[in-house]
Amino acid sequence: MTQASALDIRDYPNIKLPQGAPQLLVDHIFLRFGGVLALNGIDLDARQGEILAIIGPNGAGKTSLLNSISGLYHPQEGEIRFFNDPDDTVGYDILRSQPDQIARMGIARSFQNIELFKHMTVLDNIMSGRHIHMKSNIFDCGLFWGRARREEIAHREVVEEIIDFLEIESVRHKPVGALSYGLQKRVELGRALALDAQLLLLDEPMAGMNVEEKEDMARFILDINEERGVTILLIEHDMGVVMDISDRVAVLDFGTKIGDGTPEEVSQNPAVIAAYLGDEGR
Repeated sequence: MTQASALDIRDYPNIKLPQGAPQLLVDHIFLRFGGVLALNGIDLDARQGEILAIIGPNGAGKTSLLNSISGLYHPQEGEIRFFNDPDDTVGYDILRSQPDQIARMGIARSFQNIELFKHMTVLDNIMSGRHIHMKSNIFDCGLFWGRARREEIAHREVVEEIIDFLEIESVRHKPVGALSYGLQKRVELGRALALDAQLLLLDEPMAGMNVEEKEDMARFILDINEERGVTILLIEHDMGVVMDISDRVAVLDFGTKIGDGTPEEVSQNPAVIAAYLGDEGR
């Protein structure tokens, strides 16, 4: 099967790759902002069905990497390819695609700083994540009859299932701006789930949460991975969470990858220990 052009993407193949198959390949990418080298030849792979944590000190390039994968940044060198079809040996070229096209391929994300519509309800915010799947034109939607009505009902059923899954039924009709920070983070996760993505990029989903909220979020992430078979790339500073839920950990420092392996392997890596704790040789 030859690679589909990014401009021809309408509906990505909703076919799960075999467990452990390469889903994302980041090949030697360089990202520069003027004289600042944010990503310095990063190589990374994510395999279907795993939770891959990306850790590192502040300014290490973690969010820049996620922004490059989701199409918000455009690295000057290297390749990023995404696979969502077991018969496709080439994959989609992320760096030649726009963010909306990348979402249609099957990649969704949450943000370090919450990016919700604060005046809208929880239900409407999560419904906004279904927009890439909606086919009705403006005239059908204006009349809200026939196809548009059937489509609305079908998407609403998906959203209601997500609301139940995330245990936010009691606040479904409340404006997001009136919710606690922890619940807003949960709503943002729900909006990402509404895209039906095969790869989920989570940028510090537990930042600012108390212990109980972190435990709930960790449980949801594990359930998304195990029950829905979604591959997850996770940026997180809480090392206890990272070591508990991750299958693999990649470590960045000053835009360079300095470690990659199981949580146990990474925790014993001298370069990783030095990056976090410092040593006299640095």
